[in-house]
Amino acid sequence: MTMQQLTGNLFMISAPSGAGKSSLIQALLAQHADMQVSVSHTTRAPRPGEHDGVHYHFVSVDHFKQQIEAGEFLEWAEVFGNYYGTSRHKIQQARQQGIDIFLDIDWQGARQIRQQEPSAIGIFILPPSLSALEQRLRTRGQDSDDVIAKRMAKANDEMSHVDEYDYVLINDDFQQSLASLSAIVLSQRQRLAQQQLRQAKILHQLLAKSSD
Repeated sequence: MTMQQLTGNLFMISAPSGAGKSSLIQALLAQHADMQVSVSHTTRAPRPGEHDGVHYHFVSVDHFKQQIEAGEFLEWAEVFGNYYGTSRHKIQQARQQGIDIFLDIDWQGARQIRQQEPSAIGIFILPPSLSALEQRLRTRGQDSDDVIAKRMAKANDEMSHVDEYDYVLINDDFQQSLASLSAIVLSQRQRLAQQQLRQAKILHQLLAKSSD
């Protein structure tokens, strides 16, 4: 039996902490019912307010390792003793339904995804400046000076991989950045290969008549 066509796009969104990635994704999804954020699997314990299947799929270490052996992840990583992974089946299932999927992912995970899904579309979100990024981190009031310094150092490393992505957004004005992100996503749906899948019946009818 052949696998159903994947009519939904796969977007990989990366950014340094504080660049506004999560806010942009959530604002975009609020405007479009046929888009979703991928829910990762993890072995860490749920935090207060987190729910299984909503924020993460919470599984045991043994179960996660079984999934690795079975090749069930498009990408996975161990971070501070906890495992995180992206389910291959759930991504394919959503895309088969014509749903565009967003992966909130770092550059290392994006590399893994690209190896298995060359058609995945990479979008990197940048702050307008390093000083603006640091100010955003401080305004959140969540981190100590030491943690902010570490996040800034990590941001420099993350941004050095921007040339591995297809699109770059500089998030200076939130509404403008949201409009740009929406334009990128919607333009991908109009690509010929996508339209041949999404609108196969209409294209067949139109092209059959034009060739008469």
